[in-house]
This record gives sequence, structure tokens and C-alpha cells, in this order.
Amino acid sequence: MSNYIFVVGGVLSSLGKGVATASIASLLEEMGLRVNLLKLDPYLNVDPGTMSPYQHGEVYVTEDGAETDLDLGHYERFTHTTMTRDNNITAGKVYYNVITREREGAYLGATVQVIPHITDEIKSLIRKAEKGYDVVLVEVGGTVGDIEGLPFLEAIRQLSMELGRNRTIFIHTTYVPYVKTTGELKTKPTQHSVKELRAIGIQPDVILCRAEMELPDGIKDKIALFTNVDRSAVISAPDLEYIYEVPLILKRQKLDRLIAKHFGFEFKEVRSKWEDIVKSLKEAKRNVRVALVGKYTSLKDSYRSVVEALTHGGIANGVRVDVLWINAEDYEESALEEADGILVPGGFGERGVEGKLRALTYGRVKGKPTFGICLGMQLMCVEFARNVLGLHDANSTEFDPRTPHPVIDLMESQKNLQRMGGTMRLGSYPCMLVEGTKAKDIYKQDKIYERHRHRYEFNNSYRKAFERAGMVFSGIYAEMDLVEIVELRDHPWYIGCQFHPEFKSKPFDPNPLFVSFIKACLYSRSR
Repeated sequence: MSNYIFVVGGVLSSLGKGVATASIASLLEEMGLRVNLLKLDPYLNVDPGTMSPYQHGEVYVTEDGAETDLDLGHYERFTHTTMTRDNNITAGKVYYNVITREREGAYLGATVQVIPHITDEIKSLIRKAEKGYDVVLVEVGGTVGDIEGLPFLEAIRQLSMELGRNRTIFIHTTYVPYVKTTGELKTKPTQHSVKELRAIGIQPDVILCRAEMELPDGIKDKIALFTNVDRSAVISAPDLEYIYEVPLILKRQKLDRLIAKHFGFEFKEVRSKWEDIVKSLKEAKRNVRVALVGKYTSLKDSYRSVVEALTHGGIANGVRVDVLWINAEDYEESALEEADGILVPGGFGERGVEGKLRALTYGRVKGKPTFGICLGMQLMCVEFARNVLGLHDANSTEFDPRTPHPVIDLMESQKNLQRMGGTMRLGSYPCMLVEGTKAKDIYKQDKIYERHRHRYEFNNSYRKAFERAGMVFSGIYAEMDLVEIVELRDHPWYIGCQFHPEFKSKPFDPNPLFVSFIKACLYSRSR
């Protein structure tokens, strides 16, 4: 029988509820508890797969092929739990399920309403996640007071009543602003946010206070008094250099002990793995600079998993990774000269493609470590076709449907699709690694499983010409004979992969490709 921790937010968005939720889960996991995590998103999209990254950050792909909220990436990076499509519940999914059943006559003529039908569906989807877990952490997206979030808050209020308060904890994440002109931390926004939460029937058990700095005791006392929360449950969450410090600062304030006591678990004091991870980051004596050439660089969350995977590669090599953000539409070659390595990540659409191609040409010709992910790998093939094979009009049919040399093209199964959402090659697929290649040496396995999110594939009719000119196809999805990994024979480190290796990278279990790439960057810098 599972216990539940509900994490809600107030005052403003982007407070880091996802990182906080993941951090709490990691502390419970270190105590030996089995944890699962859910994200409830109030928007009406069925999933974020059709959203621009500027709207919602990156789309995180689960092992079973669901396109989900980026917070599920934090959940997987901080814990050992594998996310599935059931770990992200959107209002769109909820309403779709209810309306579908109404059209089928499942409600026997009843008037279908938000309460109880929508809230019952939300509760049902939440309860699906509890089997086999000691604690389920449920993060509610958005901010208390948002109209679209009310059904979710009502559902978790009802669920707490049904389960009993000894089996549920409400954690309210708020913002405590610092007014520089007066030198004061202001608690009033937190007071009003908690008042809003209590007005809908939820009394928080813990207040998690985001602020520029640690809260002094006097501010904590004031917040406790005006929110009816125990003083020990007012937790300071200041700005930190690394997100992997969050579990340690929560542990230092005994939040894990408080949760264990509330649920009646035996508290186990253990040395946290995050101590070594943070120590490695803070004590790194060397750094490497990676130029990330993309088109969504003005919103860093668009590449959240990639940036974190680079950090993991740095931890494994004992170095700090500095990301140089390069706008693919407008940059000078000198920006690439400053970097020790170049990474071209995934993406969709034609904007910025020519800039990415120039970056790949630079990395190939200059012998600089170069990493292409998904679209990045496809553009490696386009660049090679144009500048090595002499097929000057080569392209992907995504950008030029009439190109005479479609080195990247749609699979037949993708050519007549009537809808866009959820129809790509998604989730985990096997990849066979070729003996004697860099990829095989990096992974040290014959078969790997990595996650995908794309429509377009390498056109096999060009494979022999590429191989004769020096490109190696070192990873293959054998069942459909699809190219998964490419590399250059006579280059220190020039590798592209059709999949997204960043989705399976953790600070305590980094993806081998990122470890190898950062190692190559480090060697490149020392030359």
C-alpha cells in the first residue's frame, strides 16, 4: 500500500518543482524505499510532442516511447526508477479518456461533469502508479490559482481524504523574493499563496521556500506562524551552482527524516551518493568547452537532457564542462575555434540547418571532436554527401522534398501519415554494434538499447558510396536495416547517432558516448 507526496507550486512558475521532487525521491530511495514519480500537467495537449521547445522546453522520451514533460528527465536522472507513459498525466489525456467513454455511452446517461468524472479519472490514473512502490511522488504543474489546475488540485485533495492524512504529505513550493533596495526577504507572497491553497481545502505539511539565499531563522519562524506549518517543516531551497546539490541541502534540513516520521518508516541515515557527485563537480581542476550549435539556444531547457549528459560526461572524466551556446542561424567561425568540441543536437524544421552544416564541416575538416545527435547525425550525412562525395544538392527530404540526392528520407510507413502527434519512431530500439569501430569500443557491448524520436532515416541506397569515401556505419537496427550510428574512419572523434543517448544518462551512470566525447574534448584541448 503506497504513501503519497503531493508537490504543488505557488507565487510563480519555474521554481524547480521537478528538481525538488526528484531530489526528495532520491533521498527516500537512499533509505531503501521504492519510489515512483508522476507529473500532472494541466494543459490540454495530450502530450508535449507537438509543442515548440520555446513553449515547454525539451520533450523527454520514455523507454516505452511516450513524449513527456521534461521533469520526467529529472526523475530518471535522480533515481533508479524508469519512467513510462503512465508517469505523465495531462489534462488533454484526462479529458480525452472521459469524452471517449461518454461517446461510448459508458456513463449511462449521466451528466458528465468536472466533479466527479474528471477528478475520478485523475485519481484513477494516479492510483495506477502505486503498485509495488512504497512512496509515490506526484508533482502538479503550474501555479496554485491557475484555472486549468483546479481539477488536479481537487483530485489530490479528494485522494488525501480517501487515503487518510497519515498516508499523504502536501509540499508547497513557493518563492521568497529579496528586495535589494531595502535588503529584505519578503514572506507576503508565500502567505497569500498558502491562503489560496487552503481556500481549496489543502493545508500544506511542508513549505519549500525558493530564494536567492538561505532563509534566516527569523524568516522561517514568520512563514511557519502565518501558514500554520511546523517550524521544522519550513525548508530553505536557495539558488545553487549545481542542481545535484539540492538533495544535500534538503537532507541537511532533515526533510527525509520528517517524511519518514510522518509515514511511520524506520529512518536510515546513510552517506548520500550526491556528496561525491557534488565534490567531483566543485573540485574539478580542469574544464572543457563544448560548442552546442542549435536553434533553441535562447531557452536552455530546450536542451536540458543534453546539457545534463555533458555534465555527467564531465563527472566521469573529472572535469567541468562549460557549454558555449551557439545560435545556428547567426554565428562566426571564431566561436567554434574557442571550443574543444562541437555538439549538434536534435531538432525539427529547416531553420538553422545551414549553420549546423557549417559547424559540422568545421569539425570534420579541423579534426575537432564532433558529436551529432538525431538531426545532428542526419546533417553529418548531408554534409559528407555534399563536401566529400561531391553531391552538392544532397539534402534531407524534410528540408527539400525535391532534392536529387535524398540521403536522408522518410521510411515508407511515415509517408502518408494524417496526423503528427505520437507517430514518429519513438522509444527504445536495439542497435547492433559493428566490430572494430569506435562505437563498439565505447560501449563495449554487441547490442545496446537507446531511445529515439524522429521520422527520417539514412537512405541505404547511398551506403556503399559513403563507406568507400571513409564513413563507417557502426550501429545498425538489424530488424529494419536502419543506420543508427555513423563515424569517420580517419578522424579523432566524429560520431553521430540517430537516437538520443542523453535520455539514459545519469550523474551516477553516465552514457558512454558522452563520457567518450568529453574525454576526446579533453585530449583535443591538451594537443
